[in-house]
Amino acid sequence: MILLLKITLVLVCALIAFQDFKERMVSWILFPVIGFLLGLLYIWNTSFEQFYPFVFTNMLLITGIVLALFVYTKYVAQMKFLNVSFGLGDLLFFYAFALGFPTITFLILFVGAILFSLIVFLVSKGKQEKDTIPLAGLMGSFLIVVTLVSFFPNTPSLYIV
Repeated sequence: MILLLKITLVLVCALIAFQDFKERMVSWILFPVIGFLLGLLYIWNTSFEQFYPFVFTNMLLITGIVLALFVYTKYVAQMKFLNVSFGLGDLLFFYAFALGFPTITFLILFVGAILFSLIVFLVSKGKQEKDTIPLAGLMGSFLIVVTLVSFFPNTPSLYIV
């Protein structure tokens, strides 16, 4: 069952990446699907008792990050926030991502995904036709790598606290 969930997760992340790279838009239904798959994998590997407090903490962290981005964008950069400086798909991906891991693992993977996205964007900046960052797609690609690495034997569990 876990194998099927992970394969489905990889396929959905690949679809998110493909749509985001190609059109800079992702079908909204993919975000609840990825959130559901990540949450199910988390619960399957731990328990409901562990799932709820960590996911609540992750959601608070994401809300704080998004609120800080909003305040900076609105009052310092003086730009519109949603769909100008930050996409709705990126926001939905952040919250879906928060459903998948204990808080420490989530923070490490979240920062890793953001750094991965930044590095890939900077390296490929000259080859890009559009001046926007496909953040959900790049984070989805990062999640694909993390999921594929978890198939290897002797890989530390993402769910141990």
